[in-house]
Amino acid sequence: MFLLYNIIMKLRKLVLKNYRNYEDFEYDFSKNKTLIIGKNAQGKTNILEAIHYLCTLDSNRIKKDSELIMFNKEFANIKANVEKIDTDLELEVLLNPPKNKILKVNGIKKTKSRDFLRVLSSVNFSSSDLLLLRGEPQNRRKWLDMAIFQVYPLYDEKLSKFNKIRLQKANYLSQGIINNDMLDVFNQQLSIASANVVYLRMKYLMELERVAKMKHSAMAQNEELKIKYQTITDEFLPVKELSELIYQKLIEIKDDEMRRQQCLIGAHRDDIDFYINDIDSKKFASQGQQRTIVLALKLAELQIIKDKIKQTPLLLLDDVLAELDNLRQNYLLNAIEDDIQMVITSVDTLAFEEKFLKNVDIIKISQGKIVE
Repeated sequence: MFLLYNIIMKLRKLVLKNYRNYEDFEYDFSKNKTLIIGKNAQGKTNILEAIHYLCTLDSNRIKKDSELIMFNKEFANIKANVEKIDTDLELEVLLNPPKNKILKVNGIKKTKSRDFLRVLSSVNFSSSDLLLLRGEPQNRRKWLDMAIFQVYPLYDEKLSKFNKIRLQKANYLSQGIINNDMLDVFNQQLSIASANVVYLRMKYLMELERVAKMKHSAMAQNEELKIKYQTITDEFLPVKELSELIYQKLIEIKDDEMRRQQCLIGAHRDDIDFYINDIDSKKFASQGQQRTIVLALKLAELQIIKDKIKQTPLLLLDDVLAELDNLRQNYLLNAIEDDIQMVITSVDTLAFEEKFLKNVDIIKISQGKIVE
């Protein structure tokens, strides 16, 4: 019988070159908790973004990788030393547009991103995440996609395939002259690709809801959290049945799509709803209730990574404690297990209790540099 255990993983060093406002940055993480302090717009968030980028090869702050490169520089480089199961690993990303990014593990180039992404995992929790419920549907879809990607790297390929077919169909519709047979080919391909994405989203949300409910009830005992994925069906169906359902719906709205020259059905139109005691929290929950939901979601993400891939992820907290009241601050900090490595940003140390600060490395950032 095999014994399952969580792989202890630590970020030991981060090196940045021409990344955002960091021309040269190097820092050794000697403790499990690191607090980065500094005034706004000094580059604290950029450090967390660089770490998270090594985990996901994406950032919710950019549309294209070139935005990560320092102004007037041709390239950016992110390196990290990671300790994993008593083995030292080096991760490196080179951004040098218009060429594709170069990924290396221990100096060896990786042609498949999933081989790179298996090394490091993280959960990123920023003050902007607290607006998740009130934001646009595409923000919720991107959050969900990145969460799934952390435990199932192949999801990125399925999502990319769906987006490629969707854009091809959208371009075809925009031409105005439509051949029904060609449109049917697009609809068949799109229904399969969309079903693959929708299935994994629904499956992940079912697991997320189970864990998030427990986290949520610990902070709000008289409130029950429910999560619902808004798509063409309320049922969790196999991929084949989902595909058939999507295809039939595409046939029904074919004339409407041709008239509007848009793809009206698919995973790109779906949304996620959150309910407190069966009341739509996006419309009626208080700010405190919404923040409790998001906090429960992030802690559930953390737990799912530990459970699914048996790896302790990094927890990146970007100026989030200042946005939480004392109850939620304490719950968050007390809920983090000792084997979780945390990197936190804050304007100062005032939001933290003395006992928390005793075993924390504190670094101060000013204008993209570490200062004494």
